[in-house]
Amino acid sequence: MKPDLKVRCIQVQKIRYIWNNPEQQFQKVGSLEDSHTCSAIHAKFGSGLRCEEQEIRRLICGPNAIDIQVVPIWKLLIKEVLNPFYVFQLFSVCLWFAEDYKEYAIAIIIVSLLSIALTVYDLRKQSMKLHRLVESHNSVRVTVCRKDEGFQELESHHLVPGDVLALTGGKALMPCDAILISGGCVVNEGMLTGESVPVTKTHLPQADDSRPWRTCCADDYRRHVLFCGTEVIQTKADGNGPARAVVLRTGFNTAKGDLVRSILYPKPMNFKLYRDALRFLMCLIVLATIGMIYAVCVFALNGEEAGEVVKKALDVITIAVPPALPAALTTGIIYTQGRLKKKGIFCISPQRINVCGQLNLICFDKTGTLTEDGLDLWGVITLEGNSFQKVHSFASGRSLPWGPMYSAMASCHSLIVLDGKIQGDPLDLKMFEATNWEIEDSCEDHVKNGEFPHAVVIKPGPKASSVPVEGIAILHQFPFSSALQRMSVIAQEIGGKQQVFMKGAPETVAKFCRPETVPPGFASELQLYAARGFRVIGLAHKILHAGRQAAGLTREEVETDLTFLGFLIMENRLKAETKPVLEELSAARIRSVMVTGDNIQTAVTVARDAGMISQASQVILVEANELSGSPSASITWKLLEESKPNGYSNLETYIQVGGRFSSEAGRSSYHFAMSGKSYQVITQHFSYLLPKLLVNGTVFARMSPGQKSSLVEEFQKLDYFVGMCGDGANDCGALKMAHAGISLSEQEASVASPFTSRTPSIECVPELIRQGRAALVTSFCMFKYMALYSTIQYLGVLLLYWQLNSFGNYQFLFQDLAITTVIGITMSLNGAYPKLVPYRPPSQLISPPLLLSVVLNILFSLCMQVFGFVTVQKQPWYAQHNIYSACLSENKSHVENSSSAATIGFPGMENAGAREGVDNGYKSYENTTVWLLSTINCLLVALVFSKGKPFRQPVYTNSRVHPHLLENLHGDNAAGHIRCVLRCRGGRH
Repeated sequence: MKPDLKVRCIQVQKIRYIWNNPEQQFQKVGSLEDSHTCSAIHAKFGSGLRCEEQEIRRLICGPNAIDIQVVPIWKLLIKEVLNPFYVFQLFSVCLWFAEDYKEYAIAIIIVSLLSIALTVYDLRKQSMKLHRLVESHNSVRVTVCRKDEGFQELESHHLVPGDVLALTGGKALMPCDAILISGGCVVNEGMLTGESVPVTKTHLPQADDSRPWRTCCADDYRRHVLFCGTEVIQTKADGNGPARAVVLRTGFNTAKGDLVRSILYPKPMNFKLYRDALRFLMCLIVLATIGMIYAVCVFALNGEEAGEVVKKALDVITIAVPPALPAALTTGIIYTQGRLKKKGIFCISPQRINVCGQLNLICFDKTGTLTEDGLDLWGVITLEGNSFQKVHSFASGRSLPWGPMYSAMASCHSLIVLDGKIQGDPLDLKMFEATNWEIEDSCEDHVKNGEFPHAVVIKPGPKASSVPVEGIAILHQFPFSSALQRMSVIAQEIGGKQQVFMKGAPETVAKFCRPETVPPGFASELQLYAARGFRVIGLAHKILHAGRQAAGLTREEVETDLTFLGFLIMENRLKAETKPVLEELSAARIRSVMVTGDNIQTAVTVARDAGMISQASQVILVEANELSGSPSASITWKLLEESKPNGYSNLETYIQVGGRFSSEAGRSSYHFAMSGKSYQVITQHFSYLLPKLLVNGTVFARMSPGQKSSLVEEFQKLDYFVGMCGDGANDCGALKMAHAGISLSEQEASVASPFTSRTPSIECVPELIRQGRAALVTSFCMFKYMALYSTIQYLGVLLLYWQLNSFGNYQFLFQDLAITTVIGITMSLNGAYPKLVPYRPPSQLISPPLLLSVVLNILFSLCMQVFGFVTVQKQPWYAQHNIYSACLSENKSHVENSSSAATIGFPGMENAGAREGVDNGYKSYENTTVWLLSTINCLLVALVFSKGKPFRQPVYTNSRVHPHLLENLHGDNAAGHIRCVLRCRGGRH
């Protein structure tokens, strides 16, 4: 046995043994995610893996690489050529060459080659771009801790779940998902979340809890995970050495791999238009089959050769099923995509443009979407005794007096110094700037003294008021979590005691405070400022007992028995574009819904100010809570009223849930508002009520990212076409879940959103709906026109087959190229109508109005052609086997007429007299009449289906349709064109 084969067999045997022995700690590679507790992760993986363990895991998991190969051009070419559309094109071209219909065949070949070349080029470009996106993360040098062997440097593609990374030095890209087990990190998650605000990561606690680590950490588990593709911009060591992280997931299982998968395999479109289009094509194929049978019967019974019968029968397929249909439908999408690009809206999923024409519900995030990105510190309300004091306004220039509130504002944040500049959450930044303190870029003095190693030290700046302390050291952070709605820090005044400061949603902060420290007027004071649209933040603190290391304290131990300090009031103004846009959407009967993580009262006030809820409307607060010690839950209804001290009143009015509500004469409709917690309880316990509540739900506050995605999905179940507009980290999942996700962020995470607006305002929403409606109507018009054009031609050909006749090559060429191709290119050029009307275009082809229009036009065309076919035969000058009978007169011989025909320029007629007695079966009055009527019918259908208002600009506004294109359709030239048509050469031979 060869040595390498022997080694391979031994490795396979080891894998089998490990897999079949559950007592082995690494029997399942994914167990790190599923079953290990916090303490088990520290104990089993904290010191790293042995080389043998690492090798076995690599054999099972494969390399840590998101391998996106650049697809070779020949593969793309073969895949594109084997597309059913191009296979049908090839069949058609071969048939046309066999029938000597070379001109149109060559034109189709040129167009198809150009289309294939452009498609292959675009796919190749996308493949290279995606390859470059992930390539940098596949070859990162990392430092790995090996059990009993110390630290080693290796390439990141060798990493496996369970490896321990040592995070040292400056900025670095994360090549995998990893759980931080010691130290701390500050990372930039803009690639995943769309927000470039630095995020602080803390190590996984060593809690002795029997639950899996993710369950133990609940929704806050992301604060301990470093995600693949993010950038580590700062690391903070602790007493045990450099920051370390256990590899959690590798390759395509990582967060970056999930993003790449969403790009490679986007959410499938489930749009009725595309399903109906396939069904309609099936109908055309059935029609073509009937025509083939008819052609075989007619030509075979008349004794035609077998080869000729086959060609005529196959020819019916290329007539009944238009080969240019997919290209014609794509043209409108391409034009619309170009118009959106000019408006600063970029699209990575063109097929969703048509879906935008059906949007009837838009979910908006609040901060940064409806309101300005930045927050202004309006004031602070402190406590004295057990009552609120007057608002301290910073606009007056007076400094806040020294006290716990001052200390909380200076220290309760997650700001960092990066490249000499303070960076972090805008709210934290505004709060800290109000104190005029500074963050020390380095803590060398304190480290030398052994005072505050690995701590962030803040000190009064030159403009700060005098305070009785030298500075404050932030010893440990429990960063803000949207799920927990709070953050906490352990800080210590230099030379003083350790304290805990908490900042977050006022209702949440109050729950962790001693009841006697929360003023009786807490709810009314909060409602007073929330009702004015302010963003209210609650603060609290407590003094820690000496003797415990800050790093060893858990969040549960720290966040108890706090003393309430007061409110921090931030002002968040509406964007100037918000109200006009929402009014425009409301006038068009498009629902607007707010989905935010902010306070529910603040959200309702912003919704009123923005016009999402009219001032005369009533808002019902829906509160649902699980009953402690019971599997059941309760639901209550409160009427929000600004005139009440606490903002609520008992709801005594009978309300029919569902539809538009009306309780009393003269009272306007009701709007439901609920928090994320209530939404979750209702979903679990009152699911039968959820659809009825969503019908009139307008404000959804305190929503976590997962709840936002769930809400979008629930709206879709109610047959809403949902658009989601947002720009923050909490919106990425919902943006991908919605029918049309519109990102207002230009960060890398926006690549997963179908639409991205360069202008960070919601003005893009009505523009996208306008363009979507125009594109959808254009698709319908183009589909109906192409289907009718082929049917008109199909009916004409079958009618002429009765006389063993058919259209000539140049007759086909004129209809296929000069008319249909030009119309196909220009019909889609009409822009969107500037006003949104209060109804949507139809969304399906298989509907009575659209089918009726198609059927009536088919019947009209059939009647026209049959009428012309019969009428021309009843003319007194008609002779079936003499095409010159109409030209004969009493005073001129046939030869003179023949000479005249040659003189006026009919090519090929010079020797017609010699062939007077010869009839090839294709030159006939029926041919000319049917062709003229079918051509006129094609033009009429194009004009009828070029619908303008109310979704598109009228056809006369199409500047690219030059008037000269229509000159020859009327006037003195008409007779000359009819005479020329008489000389169109015979059929496709």
